[in-house]
Amino acid sequence: VLLHVYFYAFFPVCRSNKSPWVCLTCLNVHCGRYVNGHAKKHFEDTQNSGCHQKKCEKQEKEKPQHSVCMDCSSYSTYCYRCDDFVVNDTKMGLVQKVREHLQSLENSALALDRHRKRKLLESSSNSSKLVKDSGVVTAHCATGLRNLGNTCFMNAILQSLSNIQQFCCYFKELPAVELRSGKTAGRRMYHTRSQGDTSVSLVEEFRKTLCSLWQGSQTAFSPDSLFYVVWKIMPNFRGYQQQDAHEFMRYLLDHLHLELQGNHSRVIMSTLSEGGLQSSPGDKCCINGTSTIVTSVFGGVLQNEVNCLICGTESKKFDPFLDLSLDIPSQFRNKRTKNMENGPICTLQDCLRSFTDLEELDDTELYMCHKCKKRQKSTKKFWIQKLPKVLCLHLKRFHWTAYLRNKVDTYVEFPLRGLDMKCYLLEPENMGPESCLYDLAAVVVHHGSGVGSGHYTAYASHEDRWFHFNDSTVTLADEDAVAKAKAYILFYVERQAPASADAKL
Repeated sequence: VLLHVYFYAFFPVCRSNKSPWVCLTCLNVHCGRYVNGHAKKHFEDTQNSGCHQKKCEKQEKEKPQHSVCMDCSSYSTYCYRCDDFVVNDTKMGLVQKVREHLQSLENSALALDRHRKRKLLESSSNSSKLVKDSGVVTAHCATGLRNLGNTCFMNAILQSLSNIQQFCCYFKELPAVELRSGKTAGRRMYHTRSQGDTSVSLVEEFRKTLCSLWQGSQTAFSPDSLFYVVWKIMPNFRGYQQQDAHEFMRYLLDHLHLELQGNHSRVIMSTLSEGGLQSSPGDKCCINGTSTIVTSVFGGVLQNEVNCLICGTESKKFDPFLDLSLDIPSQFRNKRTKNMENGPICTLQDCLRSFTDLEELDDTELYMCHKCKKRQKSTKKFWIQKLPKVLCLHLKRFHWTAYLRNKVDTYVEFPLRGLDMKCYLLEPENMGPESCLYDLAAVVVHHGSGVGSGHYTAYASHEDRWFHFNDSTVTLADEDAVAKAKAYILFYVERQAPASADAKL
């Protein structure tokens, strides 16, 4: 029976090898609801046709029957009747036995293939770690992230952050934290909305996920433990609806920052400071208290100037930021591709100028002038007072109309190298020639028409090569493909100034 399950896990009814789910009642294997939806259709058909009634006729009179299936990739179980993941097991522990047998069969069946890939990695140079398969150049040195059910928004952000070296290396160097002991020690945890365990660490699961990428030992990693923690501490992301990647990134960075400020993480940071891994004390950008690696890498400072148009009173305010959200100017919103002839191409500099240009606030945003003692018409202007080490730029592609949240599908041209931020600085004369230049490290792209639908992928640069991350699939990409992408989030890394001759001596 288990051999039957294992065989069909890789060759399900619809012949798709993506997201296979096995029904634990009849052992048929179907694709998940976000592929062709055959597993969900199988559940609906069994409810209507009564194919299980012969087996369960007596039991159905006593209590409702659950329809439980298992993900053949991550081995988590799900009940379609309850519409939730299942954490408990039968009295005989049958679900865990199925997991263990499937894992054993998978390890045996794929041992030769893994051995071949490992030999390829050991014997090949970096340039030979790319294999062409059906016209697509696959990167065997890279590791994809399995889609757990519309989690492409999370995968795209994680792959982007994993390729920002100064941020990623900090977490990978953190010591492992064992949160569980006793009966749960060493046991794999399966996420569920109803699980009551509160001893979770976002920093620890984030560290484990980053450590699993770029090892070359597997083609795809399942971030189910991290996703479980996300469900526990970020209720907005519970469920399997499509989510906004930018919103997830902000929640992720904010919660990492808060956890790193805790007593537990301060012990870790003090340990790392002895090895020279602590963030620089000169970093002044702090959000909600003490500086962490999050604010040290992504933190910048804006100066917000507001001028009363009646009395001329000027108000200045300094606001820390982790990313900048840029509007796409309205005059470019019909320009959907780079080659369209209707008008000039929108550039990233156009979006930055629109963000920092002087604007008059409308009647709904009247400024409370302390000198006039009432709300007055005013102007507003942003300056960048301090640039971050990693500049994260979010293009505001989704906006609300009367009833819908529409997508601005305009192509925005962005530089891969040498983004100059000097003209947007409050005091550019105090900056060196190289300190305002940024090079692109990663791009998150949204494919589709709406924020609640579509698909997220990411491009990222690793060891001077560009890769395209599409959930569990990672392929080599060229710079032209990256430049043509309709960017949603851009990650730029500050260019390091060349060492002086005195420093070399």
